[in-house]
Amino acid sequence: MNSKFIKIESPEEVKLAEELNKRTDADGLRMKRFLAMPDLSRTPGNPLYEIVQRVLNWSSFKGFDVIQVPEIVSTDISFDLFDFPADHPARSRSDTYYIDDNHILRPHTTVMWYYYLKDDDVKKRMAAGGPVGAFSYGKVYRRDELDRHHMNVFHQIDGWYLAPKEKDIITTHELQEALSGFAKAVFGSDVQIRFNDDRFPYTDPSIEMEINKDGKWLEVAGAGVVKGSVLEKFGVDSSKWNGWAFGPGLERFAMISMELPDIRLLWSQDERIKKQLKLDQKFQEVSKYPAITRDISFVVSKNFAPNDYFDLIRDLGGDLVEQVELIDKYEDSNKFGSDKISYTYRIIYRSMERTLKSEEADAIQDKIYKQTEDQFNAELR
Repeated sequence: MNSKFIKIESPEEVKLAEELNKRTDADGLRMKRFLAMPDLSRTPGNPLYEIVQRVLNWSSFKGFDVIQVPEIVSTDISFDLFDFPADHPARSRSDTYYIDDNHILRPHTTVMWYYYLKDDDVKKRMAAGGPVGAFSYGKVYRRDELDRHHMNVFHQIDGWYLAPKEKDIITTHELQEALSGFAKAVFGSDVQIRFNDDRFPYTDPSIEMEINKDGKWLEVAGAGVVKGSVLEKFGVDSSKWNGWAFGPGLERFAMISMELPDIRLLWSQDERIKKQLKLDQKFQEVSKYPAITRDISFVVSKNFAPNDYFDLIRDLGGDLVEQVELIDKYEDSNKFGSDKISYTYRIIYRSMERTLKSEEADAIQDKIYKQTEDQFNAELR
């Protein structure tokens, strides 16, 4: 296969971004900020960029196309085409960022399948009976818990390969070979690998890959043989075509490779930190600055969504928030009413670059108190 670069231009995305830019509500401001953040997988010198380059240059992926796809996409493309059930958690507004009822910030780069199969050159190659393969990578967006290993903006790389059944019957063997190539590209050819069964909406059978790091087995990626029903939704005849697909998060690989203790370090502009962010090199803490801990307790309606609250805390605390822990949750209909519930969260503040002052944490905490009342109609305790 001869590789090519494909960039999808989306007038719909441009229009939606223009409408989003006019918004001044908290969720709108949040999404604008996320979209404006740099794509670390396209930032030379960042380890996420290095991972992508290693994978793209791995011998078994030579000839694969690279496609850059929109960051604002429709729910149809993101969920319906991939056989996500109607009640799948990813469809909820507490897990995904909705621009409007039908458009979202992409929660995965797997959306590239839709755009890739619309490319005229790809169509011609498939019509001629040739296999096709592609990678797509970049930022993805999900509402998530807030700790040292999770952020609501992270990076993913999707790879997939389609072949005519008359030339190649795709099984878990090919799948394992593809995943092994990915792991070896990142961790070296002597990396120890094992596979377990897994389950995903759009592949069957599906597997997960683990790698051995210092005697511990760590799950790093999932993959699968593309379901025939999904291929049909994309207009591909599943009686004639089959393929494999994977889509791991890049941060996971980087943090394992460098034994990185905090995902925020990947975004640091501190030169003492940046010069240490090298794959295969164990990160040495510049200094373990002290943490400041503050608790907040409140009573709120039972329809309260914790992921929305994590967004609020990240909005107000930024990178000074290391972790948010739920330390107490209980109901008392006599005390609060049958439709209310009590939460207590512990917020851990820590700067990656300096000693944080108590008054700085207190100022953020005061804002969190106020916005907890205003945005969630909560009663502080």
